Amino acid sequence: MKKFKFSLATVLSYKQQVLDSLQAEHAAAISQLRKQETRISELKKEYSNFSNEYHTRCMDGLEIREVLSYQAGLRAREREIEQATLRLTELRKVEEEKRAAVVTARQDTSSLEKLQEKKRSAYNAAISKQEEQFIEEFISSKWNQHVGV
Repeated sequence: MKKFKFSLATVLSYKQQVLDSLQAEHAAAISQLRKQETRISELKKEYSNFSNEYHTRCMDGLEIREVLSYQAGLRAREREIEQATLRLTELRKVEEEKRAAVVTARQDTSSLEKLQEKKRSAYNAAISKQEEQFIEEFISSKWNQHVGV
């Protein structure tokens, strides 16, 4: 009997390639998300340090232009944190979309793999049945030859 050949093997291979590609994209999205979270953390730390410096210097007494300079610096850092946070929100949305695409692709691939396994099991059962039938026929013919002598 011929070897087992899954008729949808090329489709399964294609679906697996798509899944691999989507998993790589999802990993990249997660990496960007983590980098952005780190960036926001660094910006908040910078803001906190700058704010502490401002308050310390205020206790010692500052000229009005220095106060205005510190306040402008604080506002600039607040805007930068706000923009980074908006970017983080966008990156989270992208990551969620990539994750959903991976889940869908994994389901598609899994259903084809299960179908392949089901077909392989049916093929193996047919082979076993055919082998059993061959053995029975062989024994029967030997028995008939032996009894006929």
